[in-house]
Amino acid sequence: MDITVVSSLSVRKRAGVLVIPFWKGKQHPEAAADIKNITALLTHPLASGDFLGKEGESMVHYVADQPEARFLLLGLGAKDGLTTEKLRKIYSNVTKLCLKKKITDVNIVLPMSASLANEDVIRGVVEGIVLPNYLFTTLKHDTLKANPPTVIKHVALVGGNKAALAIANKCVVLSDAVNMVRDLVNGNADDITPQHLAAVARGLEKTSKHIQTTVFDKKRIEKEKLGLLLTVNRGSAHDPAFIIAEYKGNPKSKDLTVLIGKGITFDTGGLNLKPTGGMEEMKADMAGAATVLGVLHAAAALDLKVNVTAVIAATENGIDAKSYKPGDVYVSHSGKTVEICNTDAEGRLVLADAISYANEKLKPSRIIDLATLTGAVEVALGQDLSGLFSNDDALADLLLRFGRETGELVWRLPLHEDYRDTLKSDVADIKSTGGRPGGAIKAALFLQDFVGKVPWVHLDIAGTAYTSEARRYFPKHATGIGVRLLVSFLEAL
Repeated sequence: MDITVVSSLSVRKRAGVLVIPFWKGKQHPEAAADIKNITALLTHPLASGDFLGKEGESMVHYVADQPEARFLLLGLGAKDGLTTEKLRKIYSNVTKLCLKKKITDVNIVLPMSASLANEDVIRGVVEGIVLPNYLFTTLKHDTLKANPPTVIKHVALVGGNKAALAIANKCVVLSDAVNMVRDLVNGNADDITPQHLAAVARGLEKTSKHIQTTVFDKKRIEKEKLGLLLTVNRGSAHDPAFIIAEYKGNPKSKDLTVLIGKGITFDTGGLNLKPTGGMEEMKADMAGAATVLGVLHAAAALDLKVNVTAVIAATENGIDAKSYKPGDVYVSHSGKTVEICNTDAEGRLVLADAISYANEKLKPSRIIDLATLTGAVEVALGQDLSGLFSNDDALADLLLRFGRETGELVWRLPLHEDYRDTLKSDVADIKSTGGRPGGAIKAALFLQDFVGKVPWVHLDIAGTAYTSEARRYFPKHATGIGVRLLVSFLEAL
């Protein structure tokens, strides 16, 4: 999407719609910006009483002899209740209208708020526009010929300046990274294989001189003794890949954030086979891996002065005569032996090897892992909040803060020590699962056993990474959640 700024309404160019913001007034809506040039054109729709300026309310008014064919009156609600997140939600409706009416060019009068910083206003407006401006049409063919898709291509911010444009362009960069994640998660599992994820990671090297990617093939994975990754891979027709993509934005610093993404490119459940209705969306089980690649892409595009390494243990969890077996014991990279209780709890196994490897070889200052790990977290928190577990209060508090600021909400859940007893094994160092009650907590406790003392956060995005219907400013299916949250966190470093 291309974004420009114009100083006033009098110099705006042609577009499909002009978006005009209003506050909810005591009797009539009040303009939330300087619209003197067009006030006379709004007399009748405002006097009708059909539009009051309530939060999220809208009215389309068709006009003649204007640069736009229609005006969209948009309600912001009460003046003193405006937040960035409310703006995202409100302006996402503009994009939805434009996609429906096939409008590609939009003029937006920027609202002026006394209660919200100008930077936050611009961020809310632009993110509300760009985040839902996404269609996944790669796999459509005949449908596209008859009904070609439309997305917004150009937005002009009326009342903006160079500073506003810089903020808006940053939002576009982040949106591009989010859409990269969505494309990967929405793609066919037959296409988005471990080798494809490795190719995407290698492709990041072409976007920035600060990125270097290393990919371990199966032979190297065996040499590195990533035993749990090899175990999960046994039933797959595709070899595993262990991907390390390093972004050195501050090479003089030893500070390093390691982001680890679960890379299960398709999850059948293995010998504990998933039932019909539980497997169809399992191409999304690599959303954690896609997200850490998206974060790395955004960090490089924004030239962040931080060091970030993305680590991905990628494999299918297939089913075959060679599949790993419930009840058997396998050796992890750390040397711990793991009794397998359920082959459909494979994500924690590959993450355990990745965490152990990162600790030993990369010397991280902190580790953050992202995984579509448990259905239990979706039962607990729904589809609006990701579960957060951590051994470090300061690190957890930062992510909670940026979750609120970006609208990618996280909720901290406890690493309840008493539940650790459920992971005790009679025949191995640890069991892979501890029963259904508190399942998300027990999965996090399993991972913590491989973390050591490094500050660590586990984000369970099983409920938020992929949804069955469009919500807020997220489209149906892959959401790309996690990119903006983690980029904001990295900027704070």
